[in-house]
Amino acid sequence: MLSVEPVKKKRPIRNRLDPFFHPRSVAVIGATEAPGSVGRTLFWNLIGNPFGGAVYPVNPKRGSVLGVKAYPSIGAVPDEVDLAVIITPARTVAGVVAECGEAGVPAAVIISAGFKEAGPAGLAMEREVWEAARHANMRLIGPNCLGIMNPLTGLNATFANAMARPGNVAFISQSGALCSAVLDWSLQEAVGFSAFASIGSMVDVGWGDMIDYLGDDPRTHSIVIYMESIGDARSFLSAAREVALSKPIIVIKAGRTEAAAHAAASHTGALAGSDAVVDAAFRRCGVLRVDQIADI
Repeated sequence: MLSVEPVKKKRPIRNRLDPFFHPRSVAVIGATEAPGSVGRTLFWNLIGNPFGGAVYPVNPKRGSVLGVKAYPSIGAVPDEVDLAVIITPARTVAGVVAECGEAGVPAAVIISAGFKEAGPAGLAMEREVWEAARHANMRLIGPNCLGIMNPLTGLNATFANAMARPGNVAFISQSGALCSAVLDWSLQEAVGFSAFASIGSMVDVGWGDMIDYLGDDPRTHSIVIYMESIGDARSFLSAAREVALSKPIIVIKAGRTEAAAHAAASHTGALAGSDAVVDAAFRRCGVLRVDQIADI
């Protein structure tokens, strides 16, 4: 008689962005014990702020990381992984994403930098990452980002130096440095968040995806965005027009001056867009634009 192995059923996912904010298991690819490293800080943030799920370090050169058993590859992790956080050199990321796809990982945050913001070679690597994700039907946040927090559950998949307070405001930024500054300010002012996300260069998940997701989140009452480039304008405007009917959307848009526009483009590798056109588009879809954090 033939022996048939039982088919392992995939965990049901309500929304394709759920693995970013509500993962049941996280793998940190590039976790390390090197003092002061991003890989150590991010892994420590995950295990030091329990979110109700498992955390797996992936490092082929180590048997354990900070006392937790490590695995040589994502495929060797014994559990289904909902979210991979990738902190490896840019040249390796496309291959890592492909491995995640083969392992059935539905989502990944790419912390690594050195992509389109670094020039033509980086842009080519970013396209390879996008192709790998598309082939695997994965969603990606990043690259070149700080990571993701869900203060309501305790998830801290970032390399920030603190955990945000829980609240009902969602904050999304392309700039990791601004995320860190806002986090420091919020802790001093006792401001809390329902979501706190750095989305970097937006190779896949962009403003429209995030606004749609947070618009459906009953614990998010308003959305604050720090924007350097608008990316997929049609997706952003469509999502903002619908969500702004029920929740305030406030945008701090970099690039009012020519110098600011060049600075934003150097960070994300994208054009900031005509400021007058952006202003008009915001007004048309009900988005409130402010000039600085203090205006929120």
